[in-house]
Amino acid sequence: MPDDARALRVGIIDGPVDLGGVVIAATRNFSGCDDGLPAVDALHHGNGVARFINAGCSGIAFYVARVFGESLVCRPDQVAEAIHWLMEQDVTLINMSFGLRHDRSVLSDRCQEAVDAGICLVGASPAQGEGVYPSLYPRVVRATGDARCSAAEIAWLASEQADYGGYPGRPGDTFVGASAGCASVSGAIARLALENPGLDTPELLELLASTASYRGPERRGQPPRSPSASTA
Repeated sequence: MPDDARALRVGIIDGPVDLGGVVIAATRNFSGCDDGLPAVDALHHGNGVARFINAGCSGIAFYVARVFGESLVCRPDQVAEAIHWLMEQDVTLINMSFGLRHDRSVLSDRCQEAVDAGICLVGASPAQGEGVYPSLYPRVVRATGDARCSAAEIAWLASEQADYGGYPGRPGDTFVGASAGCASVSGAIARLALENPGLDTPELLELLASTASYRGPERRGQPPRSPSASTA
């Protein structure tokens, strides 16, 4: 278990997390549901996020803000409250592997406060179709799944749809797609933050882009690789 005073503090806004091998420093329930009876879908989703962020990375202390109760549905005000609590916990990064269809000022304002405070917000964006919130808000990192990526690879998309793509999980698994890709991108940012403790969010994102395994949106045929990426 890492020393929390030295660990990278990572916030998760999702379902509950009950997973071996990850350090849960604190948790708070904003879902309105009983802490003792998590829905299976919410638990699988929260565990998936924590597992993907924590993969191959030591030194993370997770702060879990639960917004999913009986289903994978939440309200903007619940997410806003969760962000506020995570700001109080002095987290460096917040993962939000979900999307809300409608813009709400309560959430927009809270996201603005968080990024102004230097926190890296990472939100899921669908690979196709209309964008969602909070990933549509300014300076929130838009992350999605990219089929080119393995568990250790990131794609720098820089597209209208998303900023980065990550490992989308294996077909048939319970945790896949944009949610998984978002958590993979958060995990890559967390690793860079641990390796480069003096960098702020813009510098970490610039480094993430420069070391990405793929550049540009996914297309048919041989995907372009970053010159700096290992091909081993």
